[in-house]
Amino acid sequence: MLSREQHDRMANAIRFLSMDAVEKANSGHPGLPMGCADVATVLFTRFLKFDAMDPHWPDRDRFILSAGHGSMLLYSLLYLTGYEDMTLDQIKNFRQLGSRTAGHPEYGHATGIETTTGPLGQGIANSVGFALGERIMNAAFGDDLVSHYTYVLAGDGCLMEGISQEAISLAGHLKLNKLIVIWDNNDISIDGPVSLSDSTDQVARFQASGWNAMHVDGMDPEAIAYAIEAARHSDKPTLIAAKTTIGFGAPTKAGTNKVHGSPLGADEIAGAREFLGWSSEPFDIPADILETWRAAGKAGAKARTDWEGRLAKADAAKRAEFERRVRGELPKSFDTAIADYKKKLAEDKPKVATRKSSEMALEVINGVMPETIGGSADLTGSNNTKTSQTKNITPGNYGERYVHYGIREHGMAAAMNGLALHGGIVPYGGTFMCFSDYARPAMRLASLMGIRSIFVMTHDSIGLGEDGPTHQPVEHLAALRAIPNHNVFRPADATEAAECWQIALESEKTPSTLALTRQNLPAVRTEFSKENLCGKGAYELAAAEGGEAKVTIFASGSEVEIALGARKLLQEKGQPTRVVSVPCFELFEKQSADYRAKTIGGAKVKVAIEAGIRQGWDAVIGSDGIFVGMTGFGASAPIEKLYPHFGITAEAAAKAAEARVNGK
Repeated sequence: MLSREQHDRMANAIRFLSMDAVEKANSGHPGLPMGCADVATVLFTRFLKFDAMDPHWPDRDRFILSAGHGSMLLYSLLYLTGYEDMTLDQIKNFRQLGSRTAGHPEYGHATGIETTTGPLGQGIANSVGFALGERIMNAAFGDDLVSHYTYVLAGDGCLMEGISQEAISLAGHLKLNKLIVIWDNNDISIDGPVSLSDSTDQVARFQASGWNAMHVDGMDPEAIAYAIEAARHSDKPTLIAAKTTIGFGAPTKAGTNKVHGSPLGADEIAGAREFLGWSSEPFDIPADILETWRAAGKAGAKARTDWEGRLAKADAAKRAEFERRVRGELPKSFDTAIADYKKKLAEDKPKVATRKSSEMALEVINGVMPETIGGSADLTGSNNTKTSQTKNITPGNYGERYVHYGIREHGMAAAMNGLALHGGIVPYGGTFMCFSDYARPAMRLASLMGIRSIFVMTHDSIGLGEDGPTHQPVEHLAALRAIPNHNVFRPADATEAAECWQIALESEKTPSTLALTRQNLPAVRTEFSKENLCGKGAYELAAAEGGEAKVTIFASGSEVEIALGARKLLQEKGQPTRVVSVPCFELFEKQSADYRAKTIGGAKVKVAIEAGIRQGWDAVIGSDGIFVGMTGFGASAPIEKLYPHFGITAEAAAKAAEARVNGK
């Protein structure tokens, strides 16, 4: 047990590392680390189960800094507790190019950073996935292998963001009692006092959402410890509203917005050194304090070795399955299951919507992959995300495989990211593609982090019909394709859907979106191919007949059928025409220059057909290519009326191509 003097000096080490790093960078947010140093010291020295020498230990407690602007708090803790890759030089290079200490914590930059935060609200929403992931893995493998807590430090901004309500209501409903959120209740935001814009009783709000919630003095280590201990014995998730002083120790700026997001300045730091009795030079931590912090970083070693002993004694099959899932490897039976399924599709040639094709593929996938956890934002019957293996996860029953996320698209996507980051789980979740707008910030962060979250987006075009332009995606394919490191798949039939799912599951460091139709589509892949043709992003589906191609038609998804119809009309008029299916722009862009050139070909006329906007297609057809698609919003009508109304037909495409061939 630390004395109060020891505690204060350890907390001050966080404060001064943070203010010195921000000052050296001339950029950053010193206020939160200075105000929350006591909370962090109590958590890391008394409660958090971790081993700095083995940062990937699967049963460690997770700490998520949702208020990512206070990143120097986390970096200071990682350095002080002895994480090998967080050196003092990294602290000194805060916010500099190539350093591990980015402006906001970035997953993968350094061990101990559990998720990328900074966009406020994302961390607390990720934490729901982390906490649910712990319960799911616990149900599968037992207390001996999985039993840990998820701790979150959130700020006022995290709780103001709408995603926080989506997250806390889901966590409260599911009774995720090993989730503990500490709120840095400092009454200050960038503009000034929080009272300028908000008067919410956050404790009452969390209680109304099914949480245990309490107020505590965030500057009193014993009060903090008492609250955390109480939270660890709750049957609900817990909010600890820790009253702090932002920038504690700064003589003139503490408690004001002036300490939130700017360096303190030399005079203010000198005053803080005097106020807090800190005589060390910048970045110099007294040896006895550093030694005590390093001891805290090693304190979890016994718990880890005990856990390793339990793992070693576990049944061999159980141990192998646990280790496989934690590594993120697919089962050995996966490739064979997909190949056998593709053979069956070549025989059956089903005419179904690709949302149904996706469900059919998932029936196979979920049968061989126990780690897949499905879900939907209240559109299960429309998204076709539930299979025979995925019964409902409910409060207290975490051994099943399907999450009813409710109408919480943003919260769903962020929770999926948390599930993926926790490890041992491959999450997928569905909504209408138009509502990817609601989920996009979390989808973008999945791409930035390089994690395997799979977003199932159905009703992918005007083909959804009568629901009209409010629900008909037009710009969404282009918008999602614009996200770096994000594979957007738009399969044309059941075989392509199976192949796209295979790639999504194999892509450990790239999230995927599957854009799927409401309307039925014919089988366009009628021959079995062992090779995953969708893996190339684009491939020739139908060759030209009667000579070298004069026209090449490129299409994705539901418009491949239209492209084949246009080819038939052109061939009948003596115009050799080939069709290229383009299920994934991103994968096509990664192919060799030779393959791309061969696939695009040298036909005089290049046509692209997609029931979305043109943006992105010029890379394939050129700026002078013909685009058959949308130029504005859709309309409310049956699908049979909509495609002709907007000119997305085989006849229109063939007519435009023939006119261009003839020089008109």
